[in-house]
Amino acid sequence: MKISIFTTYTKPEERCDPWEEAINCYESIADEVVITGKSWPKEFKWEYIGQTFQEGFEKTSGDWSIRMDIDYFFHEKDFENLKNLLNKYKDYPVLSFPQYQFFTPNRYDLKTRLCVAINNKYKNDIKLNGGGDLCLVTYKNKLITPNKVPSLEIPIYQYDSMFRTKEIIATDRSRFARAWQRQFGNYGNRGGPDNYTAFEAWFKDIEKKYPRHINSMKHENHPSFIKEKLLNIKNDQFGYDAFGLKDRWKYDTKLYLKGKKQKIKDGKLINLTASKLN
Repeated sequence: MKISIFTTYTKPEERCDPWEEAINCYESIADEVVITGKSWPKEFKWEYIGQTFQEGFEKTSGDWSIRMDIDYFFHEKDFENLKNLLNKYKDYPVLSFPQYQFFTPNRYDLKTRLCVAINNKYKNDIKLNGGGDLCLVTYKNKLITPNKVPSLEIPIYQYDSMFRTKEIIATDRSRFARAWQRQFGNYGNRGGPDNYTAFEAWFKDIEKKYPRHINSMKHENHPSFIKEKLLNIKNDQFGYDAFGLKDRWKYDTKLYLKGKKQKIKDGKLINLTASKLN
């Protein structure tokens, strides 16, 4: 069985993406790593994101293709199990993974489950053009949702904007806000076209999300590929203290219980036999 991983990045050093660590992770598990988006234009329409992922998907040649954002990681302890499960579910078009979202290294939120493992036997029927972001997996023109496919008990660790400064985030968020406006005719919840309003809208959203990061994580339990980078986060980077939110974080019993309930629910889904897609 051959595993392909496809991802996209543009000027990763400038955007402070953990790209070298991520590629090292992917090359340690996959037989093939495909990278697109290196010549991504500064100004673009939102649909270009899905088109760039689609380009990478079409270039893969493995039995399974896994779509990874450049801040996504697998843990090395899960490599063998991942291969076994891909073989076990070899007749399913798509598989999903729980997503651990980090803003600071010490805690995370079980944000969602990601439908990112694609069986290339079904390649002709699968596109990355679905959902509000126009880059989620569709099968025969229907959006694939996690409750319709097997969920693997193998988390994807997402490190979001942890290594970026306020200036880098503001520039990046305004760029994506403009792309959204070109596609949909409005800025939605992305603020506006300038750095200030785009950053303020992003941080307002982060303030709402950070209290849901109720699951603790010790440094030694992170994937080995990212550990050194996490130890060397500077005080002007988001992951240092989430721009002050870490010190303001308060334990919330309701959110804690809700998060634990979600983890149990996700674990149960793993043991269910999902219906094959038709």
